[in-house]
Amino acid sequence: MSLTKNQIVNWLYRCGKIFTSECDFLTGLDREIGDADHGLNMHRGFSKVVEKLPSIANKDIGFILKNTGMVLLSNVGGASGPLFGTFFIRAAQVTQAHQSLMLNELYQMISEGADGVINRGKAEPGDKTMCDVWLPVAESLKQSSEQNLSLLAALDTACQVAEQAAQSTITMQARKGRASYLGERSIGHQDPGATSVLFMMQMLAAAARE
Repeated sequence: MSLTKNQIVNWLYRCGKIFTSECDFLTGLDREIGDADHGLNMHRGFSKVVEKLPSIANKDIGFILKNTGMVLLSNVGGASGPLFGTFFIRAAQVTQAHQSLMLNELYQMISEGADGVINRGKAEPGDKTMCDVWLPVAESLKQSSEQNLSLLAALDTACQVAEQAAQSTITMQARKGRASYLGERSIGHQDPGATSVLFMMQMLAAAARE
């Protein structure tokens, strides 16, 4: 089984929906350790992505992902725009001309996107950022691919890993971004960016099941 282009488009529509429904929750998380705008930014950015989808849905996966990244770059404020935008633009590089993705190709897509985020934000594991979810998710998909698991089983496992990874940011002290200014006071709060990655993985798994 592979992940089809239509499922990728469905994934992005689902991201638009969840960033609308969870806007206040994400902004609440960001109010504790940031600028209180993460939910609003993600909602605005993915609303624009959804607006664009009908005009590009017939293109290949790489084109769709690159366009998504460019839209996020130009419409999402704060650090989230450049970071999530970079994720999709880098992910597009390994999915050019693809109409579907096998599990190992999905791993490459997520891994390349995560590398882009790390290079852009200079974050390391344990810094209390979205990278603390992207990296374990990429590793999970790699292991599932090596074990020849089905795509759905791999995504279910990746979602479990993502949930644990997002929760693990609660006990971390932030070393990047606005939250780092709080020092030890950043401990005890879940990172909003990491939580957004969790939502994105959950939406990807849901799209794959359709």
